Amino acid sequence: MKVIIADSNDIVRVGLRTILSSDKFIQIIGEASNSQELEEQVKNFETDIVLIDYTSAGFTIDIIPKVLSKHKGIKFIAITPEQNANVVVDALRSGVMSYVKKDCDIPEILSSVKETGSGNKFFCGQILESIQRADINVEDLDFESFTCEPVLLSEREVEIITLIAEGYTNTQIAELLHLSPHTINTHRKNIMGKLGTKNTAGIVMYAVKTNLVSPNKFLFAGES
Repeated sequence: MKVIIADSNDIVRVGLRTILSSDKFIQIIGEASNSQELEEQVKNFETDIVLIDYTSAGFTIDIIPKVLSKHKGIKFIAITPEQNANVVVDALRSGVMSYVKKDCDIPEILSSVKETGSGNKFFCGQILESIQRADINVEDLDFESFTCEPVLLSEREVEIITLIAEGYTNTQIAELLHLSPHTINTHRKNIMGKLGTKNTAGIVMYAVKTNLVSPNKFLFAGES
């Protein structure tokens, strides 16, 4: 996958370059520090994906539909600081295919690029949560076929879902996985955002539905 990194911040570009260069299937073909540079690069280089912070200095959201009007095959991934739900929705209407936050973990950023390159939309849990908090039903939005799928779960998140469904508390999970309770709580919030649920019951139902645990195992977990 041929990727251009578009961000006005030198340090951010270095960081993203380092992250993406760790994957042999991703080739960074250019970096742009403003909209004009991005236009020149997509004009001169065959590009699959643009990873962009359209909120950074030198860029506006308008650059996305402008590029897509001439290069329809390019896929845009927005990677920005915290934005409210309406800003995210406007970005999706403008042509952004996938959306992650800058404080997402490295595997999630890599997954966003690989999944988008494969033609799938990708949204980190924090972005989904911001949309859900605003009571926005993504199915009702007026842009074509927007869906939150695939919402990808990391191996760690699957592990935590399984333990939650088996009846373990955050403190117990933290001890089992040698992580801090704060880290487990953060994972738990991200999992609920990705699954579109607001409580433990929703996590348990997902675990049972996807055969991570059996219904009987969950029912008897509280009696051990």
